[in-house]
Amino acid sequence: MVLRAQDDRVGAIMNAASYLEADRDEVFLQGDATRGVRLHLDYLKTEEILRAHGIERTIVVFGSTRLRDPATARGERDAALLDALADPGNAAHARALRIAERRVELSRYYDIGRELGRLVGRANDPGLAVLTGGGPGGMEAANRGASEVGAKSVGLNISLPHEQYPNPYLTPGLCMRLHYFAMRKLHFMKRAAALVALPGGFGTIDELFCALTLIQTRKNTAIPVVLIGEAYWRKVFDADFLVESGCIDEAERDLFWYAETAQQAWDGILAWHRDNGGPLSARPETQGDPS
Repeated sequence: MVLRAQDDRVGAIMNAASYLEADRDEVFLQGDATRGVRLHLDYLKTEEILRAHGIERTIVVFGSTRLRDPATARGERDAALLDALADPGNAAHARALRIAERRVELSRYYDIGRELGRLVGRANDPGLAVLTGGGPGGMEAANRGASEVGAKSVGLNISLPHEQYPNPYLTPGLCMRLHYFAMRKLHFMKRAAALVALPGGFGTIDELFCALTLIQTRKNTAIPVVLIGEAYWRKVFDADFLVESGCIDEAERDLFWYAETAQQAWDGILAWHRDNGGPLSARPETQGDPS
């Protein structure tokens, strides 16, 4: 009886959570006290994968998840038109049609993102890759273009309440899912040789302004920042007004420029690097580290 009681006690000791090795204790690893460890792991796994694949520099492309390819946009517009015609007095159908028509207009930027991905891929530089958030829309477009020419296509998905799924044009093994936006932002900037923003919403604006702030404050070495679609972006924010208001300096207005085509953006990126310390294929040690 004594031996059985001792065995039961030893069993209870070994089955307690305290007896689990720390790296196997999921409850412990998900606790508040281990947040720093999780941040480190979130950074480290992506870093090790990019290094293993020889990714030294990236062309980072942002854009709305709601940016449609032209065929899809036209199909949605046609369906919305049928709904509106069937019920002319329905305000919701009328609004849906207006949005669908606007998405048809914006769908040309999907093609621009796709062509930019092709141009980066055709650079035939094994250390250079397109990097996006790995989702649909504008991100998908750039990944798709790179994939179509056989180049590496990288994505950084993020864990969200409504799960984000990778687009099908990413290179298997080069799509990572991060938990922390902070680590995702760090990896967007760490290897960035250029940042290109297609039309987008809050997420695109957030990433764009974070990048501009890092460059403005010299926490990151200057890189070319290209906004695709001047008419769109001038409606989103008025940099000239910020200058006239004294909120940014005149020189800071020139931290980015506009382009209307993929070729124009790519030629500008190549020219920027030629004029600022060497060709785009220069080693990444010249880059700033936003960490």
